[in-house]
Amino acid sequence: MTLQIPYQAILFDCDGVLVDSEPITLDVLRQCLNDLGWALSFDACVEHFLGRALEHQLGLIHRHSGQLPDAAWIAHFRQQRDIALREKVQATPGIKDALPELFPRFEGRIACASGADRRKIELQLTTTGLLPWFEGRVFSGHEMPQTKPAPDVYLAAAHHLGVEPARSLVIEDSPTGVQAGVAAGATVYGFLPATRPAGLAQALLGAGAICLFDDMKALKQLAFA
Repeated sequence: MTLQIPYQAILFDCDGVLVDSEPITLDVLRQCLNDLGWALSFDACVEHFLGRALEHQLGLIHRHSGQLPDAAWIAHFRQQRDIALREKVQATPGIKDALPELFPRFEGRIACASGADRRKIELQLTTTGLLPWFEGRVFSGHEMPQTKPAPDVYLAAAHHLGVEPARSLVIEDSPTGVQAGVAAGATVYGFLPATRPAGLAQALLGAGAICLFDDMKALKQLAFA
């Protein structure tokens, strides 16, 4: 007998949800922006760049630094980012406890749907040992017609798993990602650990998250409530 649950699939963002990577990536970005002529605080970096594709923010960088980042600058940032991630990235606390219960309960219908480039996603999932839970079910916004906040990556993940987006639960940590999940027609839970800046809670709820939680160990109860 199949267990009746509110959702048929669970779709995870990667950065800040499956892996605790945001402080690492944003610190590298801040350093690269400082070298370009734009010094900004960590909270300001979160406000401008969390959950957003770097390519979408080039005009903003130009306005603040007076320089338009070129392909070489972007490649340098990504190279430094990847070095830092290999050295420092960790799985989000509690996710390694949650996945062994979520995977069978959803009969394997879980996926990673990120706005990041595939190289970054797979580097992080491999480094943290999470990739086996998502093998063959990793989706990158860079490979879609549009990345987040457009719904494309979540629609692709749900289609691959053979479920309606409306029967999917999305786990996100940025307003941009929440918007993408809502636009896909999914239910979105906002993950908000205590280390995040003040004000992000309201931004996640304002983007359409129906609830917030701060402990991945609680997800196995929330997903089946």
